[in-house]
This record gives sequence, C-alpha cells and structure tokens, in this order.
Amino acid sequence: MRARRVDHPAIVRLCHWASALAIPILIASGLEVFAAFPSFGNKLPQRDLFVPPESVRLGGWLGGALQWHLAFAWIFLTTGAVYVGYQAATRHYRQVLLSRADAHGVWPMVRHYFFFGPRPDQADTYNPLQKLAYTTVVAVGAVLVATGLALYKPVQLSELLWLFGGLRLTRIWHFAAMSVLVAFIPGHLIMVALHGWSNFASMWTGGRQVSIR
Repeated sequence: MRARRVDHPAIVRLCHWASALAIPILIASGLEVFAAFPSFGNKLPQRDLFVPPESVRLGGWLGGALQWHLAFAWIFLTTGAVYVGYQAATRHYRQVLLSRADAHGVWPMVRHYFFFGPRPDQADTYNPLQKLAYTTVVAVGAVLVATGLALYKPVQLSELLWLFGGLRLTRIWHFAAMSVLVAFIPGHLIMVALHGWSNFASMWTGGRQVSIR
C-alpha cells in the first residue's frame, strides 16, 4: 500500500522559493555595490582588492544596485523571519537543526555523498549532513541580516555596527557571510541531486508517495 507523506508544508515551500529567488539577486547586486568601493581598507594609496566582473553584477551603478539589493533584502528578511517563526511555533526545527545526537552521523553522510560509501539509514526528513548545512545557513542568514542592517543604518544602529567592529569590519563580515552562502548553494544542489527527482519534486508538491506496510 502506498500513502502520501508530507515532507514540506506550504509555508516552508513558499519561504524556500522566495529565498531562492532573492539570494541570486542579492549576490549580484551586492557585488555591484562592492565594485563601487572594491576594498576593505582605506584605499590609501588607491588599491583595489578585486573588481567583480560585470557579468556577475546587477544594477549598472551604485544607486541602481542599492535599489535592487534593498528591495530583495526585505524579501529575504521577511521570508527568513516567517520560516524561523514557523519552525519555532511548530517545533519542527528539531527536524532541521543539527543536534548533539546527530553529530556522529555527519561523517557517514559525507562519505556517502562525496566518496560513494554506503548510504546510512535515515529516519528523519533530513539527514545529519543536511541538518549541519541548514543550521549553518540559518546562522549565516542571521549574520547577513544583522550586518546588512548595520550597513544600511550605521547611525541609527551604531551599537550594532560597534558590535561587529565598526564599518570596515562589518563590511568584511557581510562579505564573508555572503561567500559562505555562495559556497552552500552547489553543496545543496549536489545533495538534492543525489537524493533523486522525488526529493526535488517534493519541494514543489509538498510530499511524495511512500510504501507502508
């Protein structure tokens, strides 16, 4: 007998795809913002750290990039707040966040994904490596939002800016968090691909057909 198992409630799917839309735009527009001052120092003498190629930038100039960045930053912030609030209210975060009991299962999953070892048994919706990745990306998202707000309102949020070490270090924290998020994306896609089409489709439909006894 087969039954339908719900893996991803509608609100989780909505937050996932809204973030999937917002993140590439935030990265591309953020690189355009960075290109206006491509350094983390005082630039005295004038020396660029690196200038992102135009092909990966969005906005055309600083003002245009800021409009794109701020518009989609609010989408990212809102969907993140809704997702975290939902997980906390329903206590489903236990299925997503890495716990101490999950830690021993991370390496077997790494061996399975990247070294083609045997696939460990999985009882939860997400395996330990997925939980580690999602826990990391939630923390990174919080850093991105906090540093982004501090850069957006450095006077009004001067205490937050001070907490991150001032304007220069806050830019570094923001850029570093963005880099971790960029690194997460291919790993996430690899894990989705290795789990098969039904796993990917369930993020659109909410669940999948499973055999029951």
